[in-house]
Amino acid sequence: MKISIITAVYNNRKTIRNCIESVLAQSHSSIEYIVVDGGSTDGTIEIIKSYGEKISHFISEQDKGMYYAINKGIGVSSGDVIGILHSDDFYATDDILRTVDAHMTTYATDSCYGDLLYVRKDSTDKIVRYWKSCPYREGLFLKGWMPPHPTFFVRRNIYEKYGGYNTSFRIAADYELMLRFLLKYKVSTVYIPEIIVRMRTGGTSNGSLRNMIIKSLEDYRAWTVNSLPRRFYTIPLKNVSKVSQFISRS
Repeated sequence: MKISIITAVYNNRKTIRNCIESVLAQSHSSIEYIVVDGGSTDGTIEIIKSYGEKISHFISEQDKGMYYAINKGIGVSSGDVIGILHSDDFYATDDILRTVDAHMTTYATDSCYGDLLYVRKDSTDKIVRYWKSCPYREGLFLKGWMPPHPTFFVRRNIYEKYGGYNTSFRIAADYELMLRFLLKYKVSTVYIPEIIVRMRTGGTSNGSLRNMIIKSLEDYRAWTVNSLPRRFYTIPLKNVSKVSQFISRS
């Protein structure tokens, strides 16, 4: 199984090398690595270019944001399965993609996901938050559940059938996509009960109170654009559920 990994980046020279090397170190035998840069000016491009042909596709041009860049990467991908690894993130071990292949092949599913660790930006061995997921079942989204997006791998034909990221969403396009795939179109999935990705803290959605409000409003809209009935408690529970992820590490 060929797996395409897409990294969207803009002015992130401090962490892009760690991200790239975590992909290149994977033991899986068939990987296509696509890096889409938004026209960085801080030295990020030079770091990416230093890897030469180890990166399958490198695109660098101005775009309208991360989700535009990811869609661009999906458009040039040729793998059977697509995974998204943000430029602040890195895989937890060198065998992650091999594990993804094994689970999706064994269970014959269209997607998979696992657990996520949030780590300190300046010290990635320090765990801030542990996002432990669970096997998917009907009704979980209504209770505020969602899989950790960086751990979500999907077959490319699902993107071709149901579309990519909805770029009318500034922050919550990942939530909308997973809601659309798993709940609306009932794409099959399997849970991998292990840590897939380590993510540095400080992402856009939780970067400020304003962004948290925008994200919550977009979360509500994600249900509306997909004509899915939600409960009054769905989005509040989605926000509250994060608290236990901190408590579990105390």
